[in-house]
Amino acid sequence: MTSHVYVLNGPNLNMLGVREPEVYGTETLDDLRVRTEKAAAKNGLSIDFRQSNIEGEIVSWVQEARGKAKGIIINAGGYTHTSVAILDALQAVSLPVIEVHLSNIFRRDQFRQHSYISLAATGVICGLGAKGYELAIEAMANIVNKSTSKA
Repeated sequence: MTSHVYVLNGPNLNMLGVREPEVYGTETLDDLRVRTEKAAAKNGLSIDFRQSNIEGEIVSWVQEARGKAKGIIINAGGYTHTSVAILDALQAVSLPVIEVHLSNIFRRDQFRQHSYISLAATGVICGLGAKGYELAIEAMANIVNKSTSKA
């Protein structure tokens, strides 16, 4: 039986491949979805891959995941640095969370070096481009398999 994981993407990630390719790479969000789906299948997970530019919609998806998923992988985009609401939602659902960033946020603008999401995250992957999503899937599979083997 495969475990289900939400993969949530925040604002402007729908512009991947167009927006600052020197920072974010040339792969599109759809390319990331395909890559993530393949990694999930390889690791015995199914995923629900979503993107929104709307903070409240992301909060609603996090809350929805509580009853439907074993974990959340999230690239909150710009909301990483501003959203207490997403942090509160992630903390409320009591699920493992892997935070992902395509770029290394610690080599960017000062304001990007703080993450509210990290306060709820089991782990953080940043700076490895699209490969970070695959690594997040592998990490989540390990986390989910450990928790199901204890049950």
